[in-house]
Amino acid sequence: MKKNSKKSAYRFGVDAERIASWYLRLKCYRVLAMRYRNGGGEIDIVAAKGRTLIAVEVKARRNFKECEETVMPWKQQKIARAMEGLIAGHKPICGLVQAHTRDIRFDVIWIVRGKWPKHIKDAWRM
Repeated sequence: MKKNSKKSAYRFGVDAERIASWYLRLKCYRVLAMRYRNGGGEIDIVAAKGRTLIAVEVKARRNFKECEETVMPWKQQKIARAMEGLIAGHKPICGLVQAHTRDIRFDVIWIVRGKWPKHIKDAWRM
């Protein structure tokens, strides 16, 4: 992959995360963190709705068909480990997280240019 296309793909991914965060806000979710990282892994968006804490993985592709098989089991495990670390209170947003720890959910949002995002709630369970 050429340097410019890597940059373009990176920018598309960052833009997709921003779009997904606004999409969640429009659906009355509270975005607590973006690009959250700890020793366990990374969560693209940490959000809350009611008393549910949600780890959101954002996938940006050319079409929705390409999005379908993008969150592999190894990636799900890394997101789950990052969520465990978040709940354990290893990062500054843990105060916000404590109010939302009754239910934990893992969602995926697919982003395709020119299309409305697709939000897959409860995409997998750990």
